[in-house]
Amino acid sequence: MRTNIVIDDQLMRDAMQASGARTKREAVEIGLRTLVRLEQQKRIRAFRGRLSWEGNLESLRQDQSPAEAESA
Repeated sequence: MRTNIVIDDQLMRDAMQASGARTKREAVEIGLRTLVRLEQQKRIRAFRGRLSWEGNLESLRQDQSPAEAESA
């Protein structure tokens, strides 16, 4: 999607330096992807302590080949 926006020059320079982006477009995309990922993580953290899980951690922690795991 093509979009024209006005961004503070110093902010763009700082973002490019911090992210290692070589272009303004790359810096904006990195910033947007980071924002989306952080918001997704925030929503996931809201479930902490609210979900129950039933399983056997000991069996999951044992080293098994995929074939052994299927037969177990």
